[in-house]
Amino acid sequence: MQNFDRQARNQTRTLVVENELVTHEHRIAIAKALASAPRLRILQYLVPKIGSLSEIARDLDMPIATASLHLSNLEAAGLVSSQTAPGKRGQQRIYTRLYDTVVFNLPELEQSDAVDHIELTMPVGAFVDHEVSAPCGMAGADSVIGKLDDPLLFYAPERFKAQLVWLSQGYLKYRFPNPTYDRDYPKSLQLSLEICSEAAPSALDWQSDIFLEINGLRISAWTCPSDFSDRRGNLTPGWWPNWNSQYGLLKVWQVDDEGSSLDGRPVSNVTIADLKLRERPFIAVRIGVDDHAENRGGMNIFGRGFGNHPQDIVLQIDYGPQQSPICATAG
Repeated sequence: MQNFDRQARNQTRTLVVENELVTHEHRIAIAKALASAPRLRILQYLVPKIGSLSEIARDLDMPIATASLHLSNLEAAGLVSSQTAPGKRGQQRIYTRLYDTVVFNLPELEQSDAVDHIELTMPVGAFVDHEVSAPCGMAGADSVIGKLDDPLLFYAPERFKAQLVWLSQGYLKYRFPNPTYDRDYPKSLQLSLEICSEAAPSALDWQSDIFLEINGLRISAWTCPSDFSDRRGNLTPGWWPNWNSQYGLLKVWQVDDEGSSLDGRPVSNVTIADLKLRERPFIAVRIGVDDHAENRGGMNIFGRGFGNHPQDIVLQIDYGPQQSPICATAG
């Protein structure tokens, strides 16, 4: 971010955003990074100490995926820096706040670009529709729920207590309340969850093509490499057998004006406008394995009490005012 005029950075830690030196995109990146209560909490947390991703998520009671997205925004805006350091389980990233004060020339800041966000959490057992084939089942914090391999269990009220849900084929459908319905205009949507393949009882070399749909549109199909049981999940309860599925991978899908991505990599051309979020009071999310998929290896979805990540299914929407249309007149 060499275009920024840093005044006495080592003493005053002040960032002055000069309009004639800073690009419009950089000014917007800083404004968006600061226009968020969770990101401001992270900046406050990082004074005067430094912190790792896991420490920040734990101490601020945020899902790991959410904290990671916020830190990425702050780092892209040049407000924090990170470096790799040894941790308890390999390498970890350590974050440092760079500035105490950010000064804008307010007349040049376009208020219409201000963006806020809402975050929603859905328990893994709170699906509203399903199609399930055995082997299948659910587990709560203390025991298996109901009978194993019984698809009828997925209609039972006990499903809302689930911390782990698994099936060999089919789908689960969730409905999130839509905070942008008949309000501001959505800018981007992120969905994160911990997930892996499902073998009976488990298998490391077990691929599965798991799809995600939002409001009936296929965002992507992702090939999970394994039903992980090589070690116990960090959060997996002690009563759960070692030979069963232990943990998954935390996956983050994002849909915005440019298309859809998975873990930051483009996966489809579906845009936030295609989802038509303002046309209904809920957001439909469907996750599953097609019967015609090349790798029909099932899936496990982990809640906050199983696996490696203390979160359920998390949906975040960035939203703001509608952009003014640009008009052109033919000469």
